[in-house]
Amino acid sequence: MHFRLLRWIALGILLAGGAAAAPTAGDYVDGEDIAVREAAIEALGELNGSVVVVDSDTGRVLTMVNQKLALADGAIPCSTIKLVAGLAALSEGLIAPEEKVYFPGNWFMTMTEGLAISNNVLFDHLGEKLGFERFARYARLFGLGEKAGWEIPGEQLGEFPEQEHSYGVGRMTSFGDGISMTPLQLAAFTAAIANGGKLYYLQHPSSRSAAEKLEPRLKRSLPIASWTAELEQGMAEAVKRGTGRNAKLVGEQIRGKTGTCSFYQHRRKTRMGWFTSFARDLRGRNLATVVMLHGGFVHGPLAADVAGKLYRRLASVEYSEASAAPLNLCSCD
Repeated sequence: MHFRLLRWIALGILLAGGAAAAPTAGDYVDGEDIAVREAAIEALGELNGSVVVVDSDTGRVLTMVNQKLALADGAIPCSTIKLVAGLAALSEGLIAPEEKVYFPGNWFMTMTEGLAISNNVLFDHLGEKLGFERFARYARLFGLGEKAGWEIPGEQLGEFPEQEHSYGVGRMTSFGDGISMTPLQLAAFTAAIANGGKLYYLQHPSSRSAAEKLEPRLKRSLPIASWTAELEQGMAEAVKRGTGRNAKLVGEQIRGKTGTCSFYQHRRKTRMGWFTSFARDLRGRNLATVVMLHGGFVHGPLAADVAGKLYRRLASVEYSEASAAPLNLCSCD
């Protein structure tokens, strides 16, 4: 199902000879924020994955660690798709803020609780109420199935299907089945949640001077401002007490959503771990961060831990691009 993604992973491992430096091999970093990149590399460690950090207010890619993976065809988004489904359901009036949705057995779930603990039953239910056509319309509006970047060399599309998954739309809205999302697409969408609905083209400047001259490029304005507070509450609770609590940062409010999936590759079970999040006014910066992990033992909470390490490092030091000395962080040989 994700053969092209797996080919990129295999290529990266082959080129690096399996060495710990594999995630950064070949990355183009001349226009990146050095401090943010250092924090992302340190947080990722030896895990097989990618970290993308963008400025929520401009769409600038501050760092993209493991660009072979970040720019590839993407992967099943797992439970991060619940953010798309949740906004769609709120916008369509299928669930109200803090509405209790009851299920057989006399138990209920609100949107906030459903996001906090990543409840599949609620989002399967909302998907069935939405139907495929409405869900697809919102997913494409939010940037799925199209490039997130502005002339970023090598960026692939991901995939949003033309028809409902064979197991039903509920599997798409709860697990992301049948969808291939890239870290860049998820980062752009998460930044739009953070900034109130501006879906920017992501820009990865090629040099320091290009970064200084960068002007935001608005792709489109999303009609989500009325519902982002509800979604943010669920993301905040996910970090405070739910599946994303490994990203918790004392004194700061991180909002995030995890995703964990299992699938079979060459008859062996493997896993995806996602965490998408944003932080406002973290040392004067508004950041949206996506961590995507691939391997036998990864999961969403582990991806949240990577993001937490990144945020904690950036919060503990004063980081300023203007005063940072240029470093060559590319392991290109």
